[in-house]
Amino acid sequence: MCKDELKEVLSPTIIQERIQALGRQITLDYAGRSLVLVGVLKGAFIFLADLCRAIDLPIQVDFVRMASYGSKQESSGRISFTKDIELDIKGKDVLVVEDIIDTGHTIKYLKEVLTLHQPASVRICCLIDKHERREVAIQADYVGFEVKHGFLVGYGLDFAEDYRCLPGVFHLNPGHRPKAFQPSDR
Repeated sequence: MCKDELKEVLSPTIIQERIQALGRQITLDYAGRSLVLVGVLKGAFIFLADLCRAIDLPIQVDFVRMASYGSKQESSGRISFTKDIELDIKGKDVLVVEDIIDTGHTIKYLKEVLTLHQPASVRICCLIDKHERREVAIQADYVGFEVKHGFLVGYGLDFAEDYRCLPGVFHLNPGHRPKAFQPSDR
């Protein structure tokens, strides 16, 4: 069996520098306000952990878990909640923290659902934006990086639950695997 090929796209140093810059900007933008970070599990947990430490404000953290990919590498188009928020966000500013946005269906749906809780605002922060793959009108308010092509792993991003703990982001070129397990361009 061939081994998977990994090519570094974003180094750990570049990622941390960008997160510090995002943290400074978010700190300025939300100064004096009540901010809740809502991380999208599982992919955003590492990004959210580093980002919340880079924000110099009192914040609350909650998580949601949504599924649109199932066991496949392409979105099914159907979105389901498997974990909803637990905090009361009414009247608070909410910043959704996501690992990657591509078609935009999942994040648009999440923003609509969170709006039903009557927060003061709902904005989006993503580590990676694949804007050219967007199928719905949704814009991230804070973007770490724009990456155009390739299936990405590392820094929370996975392929079949592997590679999440890599300290950087890598383009994955899988070794010999059955066709059903080949990743598509996210």
